[in-house]
Amino acid sequence: MGTVITGVVFLGVIALVIRSMVRDKKNGKSLQCGGDCKNCGGHCS
Repeated sequence: MGTVITGVVFLGVIALVIRSMVRDKKNGKSLQCGGDCKNCGGHCS
């Protein structure tokens, strides 16, 4: 039973991380430069 609870918690955390990444992507933030375009060397669009 402990393994199942741990698995559910782990999957919940993974889902929150993915949701955060998708939300950041929609807001124009990039995983490569963090959205700080003045310091990313021209890689931001």
